[in-house]
Amino acid sequence: MTSAVAELSRTELEARLEEAEATLRAIRDGEIDAVVVSGGDSEQVFTLEGTSQSYRTFMETMDVGAAAFDADGQMLYANAALCTLLSQPADSLTGPVLIDLLDSVNQAKFRRLLAQAVQQRESAEIHLRAEAGARSLLLTGAPLDIGVVRGTAITFTDISEREEAAAARESERLARAILASANEAVIVCDRGGRVTHLNGAAIRICAASPIGRTFGEAIDLTFAEATELMSGADIVAMAISGMPVQGLEAAVRAPSAAITDVMISAAPLVVSGERMQGCVVTLVDLSHRKAAERRQALLMGELDHRVKNTLAMVLAICARTAAHERTIEDFQKSFSGRLQALAATHTLLSNSSWENLQIKDVLGAELEPFASLSSGRIMTEGLDIAVDAKIGVSLGLVFHELVTNAVKYGALSVPGGKISVRRLEASDDDTLSIEWQEQDGPLVTPPTSSGFGQTLISRSLGSGGAKLDFRPTGLVCRISVPRG
Repeated sequence: MTSAVAELSRTELEARLEEAEATLRAIRDGEIDAVVVSGGDSEQVFTLEGTSQSYRTFMETMDVGAAAFDADGQMLYANAALCTLLSQPADSLTGPVLIDLLDSVNQAKFRRLLAQAVQQRESAEIHLRAEAGARSLLLTGAPLDIGVVRGTAITFTDISEREEAAAARESERLARAILASANEAVIVCDRGGRVTHLNGAAIRICAASPIGRTFGEAIDLTFAEATELMSGADIVAMAISGMPVQGLEAAVRAPSAAITDVMISAAPLVVSGERMQGCVVTLVDLSHRKAAERRQALLMGELDHRVKNTLAMVLAICARTAAHERTIEDFQKSFSGRLQALAATHTLLSNSSWENLQIKDVLGAELEPFASLSSGRIMTEGLDIAVDAKIGVSLGLVFHELVTNAVKYGALSVPGGKISVRRLEASDDDTLSIEWQEQDGPLVTPPTSSGFGQTLISRSLGSGGAKLDFRPTGLVCRISVPRG
């Protein structure tokens, strides 16, 4: 008897459960308008649709997407606006379908919103997967009472355009910041070849008010001979058509009439995927490089000229030395000494970059193997005078011959001998006069014949010259040097 009663109770419970599930299904599917709940001495009627209070009717009047969820997060209803927003067929949008439109991160955000919005109003931003349209949605959830059912109502607002507009503004801000920070001149043109943006470096070389003008009107370019048929408009047209241009040299005439050498490059401006919006032109200032190239060419020409002159001088020294020396040993000694004198002067010129070579330095280089300027045997006065390279080389050879003679026969051949080298007051402004005077050396007698050393001294200074005076008390040489 007890077993039969138990079986009857279970069957009754299963029937009631099936009836309850059917009722909930009918509520979710909108098949009934109201539910009557009996309790105590009265009955309550909960309206689900068909009146002004129906949450279904209310949700369908909304412009934004909306859905109702029960306390367990199951979707009870989604309005047509939400189906359209999510590109889902009407009446087919369910909770699992909605979840499948999100990646794992956004699924977690959505579930967290559902749980919190049962108690209080909450908002969150979620993003649909790329396959679902990659939209950005603002979700706002609030508690919802549907008779005895407590759940959540959520609205879905598409904020994709707002985010795109914000991203576009940020992109524009960054682009302007990059333009302003660039050292090179940068000019942006639209698809019609008209200037839309440019930085400060470009403003300095462009015509007044370049915005809105064509590139050719905004900047005055002259191309090198190799590209003389090219124009600024051609470069922009090529870049806009998708053909980058790189490394063209040109001259820019600025509004101040100053001409600047530049290197031009242009590239297509691609925005939003593959959409061509115009081109970007950069102009790199080549003024310093061109100046360096011109200086290098000048120095190479000067070096070539000086090497040829030096070789000619070496040949002349060789020939003259050979003509005045009796033995190979004498020739080798004299010739080597003169080449060393030439090399010493060239070293000085190299160290001073072939400029501002002083007479005192030339004298010191030739005296160095025998006596220093600070030894007390060499007195100098007024020799802190700069001469050009040609005069410096000639003076070096003259001082070498004088020093060699002094070491062999003159003041430097005895311990107590001294030499004085000083500048004299010149009779005109075009000539610089220097006097070499030896004293306290051996008795001097004039030579019976003129050697190459005397010839070199007298002829090395071009329009200047040197005069030798063999006084018994010591050799005196007066040297005339043309001023630069």
